[in-house]
Amino acid sequence: MKVLGGAVAVAAILCLAAGIGSGASQISGIAVNPASIGVGAVGLLLAYVTLRGHTISTFLRIFLRLFAFEYVVLALAFAASNRGIWPAFLADAAPPSTLCITIAVFGLIIYSLSYIPVIGQITRLADPYFETDDPVVAPVHWLRRGRWRERHVATALIMLLVVINQLQVGISVRLSFFNRDWFNAIQNKDQATFWTLLFTVFMFWAFIAIASNLIEYFFQQTLLIYWRQWLTKQYSTSWLGRGGIYRMGLIGDGADNPDQRIAEDIRSYLTDTYSYSITLIQQVSTLVSFSLILWSMPAEFVIPGTDIVVPGLPFWVAMAYSFFGTWITHLIGRPLVKLEFAQERYEANFRFSLARLREYAEQVALLRGERSELSILSNRFTDLVGNYFRIVSRVLKLSTFTSFYGQISPILPYVIIAPYYFADKVTLGQMSQVAGAFGRVADALSYFVDRYRLIARYKANVDRLTTFGEALRKARALGTTPPHIDVVPVSGKDLAVEGLSLKLPDGREIVQAKALSLKAGSSVLVTGPSGSGKSTLFRAIAGIWPYGQGRIDIPDTAKVLLLPQRPYVPSGTLKTAATYPATEDAYSDEAVREALKLARLAPFAERIHEEENWGQRLSGGEQQRLAIARALLDKPDWLFLDEATSALDEKLEAEIYAMLREQLPNTSIVSIGHRSTLISMHDSRIEMQPTPQGAFVPAPI
Repeated sequence: MKVLGGAVAVAAILCLAAGIGSGASQISGIAVNPASIGVGAVGLLLAYVTLRGHTISTFLRIFLRLFAFEYVVLALAFAASNRGIWPAFLADAAPPSTLCITIAVFGLIIYSLSYIPVIGQITRLADPYFETDDPVVAPVHWLRRGRWRERHVATALIMLLVVINQLQVGISVRLSFFNRDWFNAIQNKDQATFWTLLFTVFMFWAFIAIASNLIEYFFQQTLLIYWRQWLTKQYSTSWLGRGGIYRMGLIGDGADNPDQRIAEDIRSYLTDTYSYSITLIQQVSTLVSFSLILWSMPAEFVIPGTDIVVPGLPFWVAMAYSFFGTWITHLIGRPLVKLEFAQERYEANFRFSLARLREYAEQVALLRGERSELSILSNRFTDLVGNYFRIVSRVLKLSTFTSFYGQISPILPYVIIAPYYFADKVTLGQMSQVAGAFGRVADALSYFVDRYRLIARYKANVDRLTTFGEALRKARALGTTPPHIDVVPVSGKDLAVEGLSLKLPDGREIVQAKALSLKAGSSVLVTGPSGSGKSTLFRAIAGIWPYGQGRIDIPDTAKVLLLPQRPYVPSGTLKTAATYPATEDAYSDEAVREALKLARLAPFAERIHEEENWGQRLSGGEQQRLAIARALLDKPDWLFLDEATSALDEKLEAEIYAMLREQLPNTSIVSIGHRSTLISMHDSRIEMQPTPQGAFVPAPI
């Protein structure tokens, strides 16, 4: 940014120099060119903000860098034109001072936006993508072969799209002048000019406009899909990594429905961020370009009944009318942000209830819980409907105002300029051009009026992603600040616990284990009353329980597998479910079939490639035996069974334990169970004994 800022300063100084000693205006006896002085002065301001560009958001810096570069090119061309060293054959292509000033103003606006809190919230979500060093994942062969990075491609696409939008505004301005000349030809009954303008001006620029729209659509969609792919991966990885998916449930409901936030909110955020950033620049370009048309009308507009001339009267009317509309719209629509945020939550909660009901359909049917479920669904849908009607009420008020506002907008410029037309001070073409320019200026200034509800929904999406990101960071930070639980890889084969204190999320201590050693190759049964911290101890050993302090030594070369009471059964084929968490191709079909047979699931051995909802198709006992098959495939050094055979009858449970001892002779097995028959299946037992303070101590028996 320093080099670019210096280049902007040099271009601005050259414009100032070109403006001194030339032009018709006089300052202290020195001839000056006000246009050159204006270009140079605003350029110096742009140079200052460009040099400070490193202090603003990376996303906003892309726009600032582009506008600074455009200013350098245009200002140098403008200075050359003023000094008479511009090529004569390019005389019509010399940039006007207004274009240079407009580009510089864009840069100043971008820098100013960085100080608006809500813009900072939006760009904090966008910046990581434009800072990443990840290689681009692109279907284009030459992109894959090069050393392209996501940020390089994303930055190039953003800049290209801004330039395309600037081109589209330029085409609109050119067509505005076509419209003026065309209507003048109609008024003058000039048939030759009418057809010449139609075929040589309109059709050419209309074709360019169509082509630019198609190109913009392609590159826009390319940017959005790459951005969404990267951002979804980042959120998913953060959610699933380091126990984040489990710990999110421990910190409360700070971020409800993570699935929707990743699937829906990211998509909406990206689409709207692109739309509002690029479109807003387009609206500002439109505002400046067409304001100049309104300002430069040759007619002298006077206040009715007086001789007071008001330069650019249509511009001031459009400005006042639009600011009034924006202010009233904001007052009416401000509550929509919170209402839209709540609506997203109610919709997600209702969908989650339906999905959960489908998952537990058998249990609901067995318990005859249909009436209760209908009541739960009804309550959640009532919340949804109630908030929706609050939105409808607010939107009706907003729509009432914006409808009246929209109906008046097309008529107002004609009302303003009609007296001057009837007095023969302006032509029909000029009247048409003013009306069109007034409409474009009013539309640009009324940007927030027309899109207030969409912007409110966008702000709700930004808030949801922000709170989701904060909840993820909070979940991943659990247990990382001292004092905390250290799971330490050590040499040796035994597993040891030292000075361990486990707590519940509310701060109550549940387990005290000053010293506990589990010998490699042994089988240990952990018993105790419900709520005595047995499962919590297993979670701590697995490294996912964040509340507490102490040390757990685990052999550094050991493979550890924990089977919970209710196994997770992923969707897909039975082989996918049996090999989880490994991938399906990690084991041969024969190995999977053999594991299923040993786990007493022989009837399913020939169905491993069938796709079904196996989580519902298999009974509780069958699901537990499927988890046992996973252990047989994985062959862990330490196998923790958290009531992993509780759904089996005692005979089948004994057969499973005997089979495990036979098939996994080198595996250390640590079980949680309540049945007395389990004692004989293990070498030793640990009892969770209560203390006077309410905690439990694991004591060998």
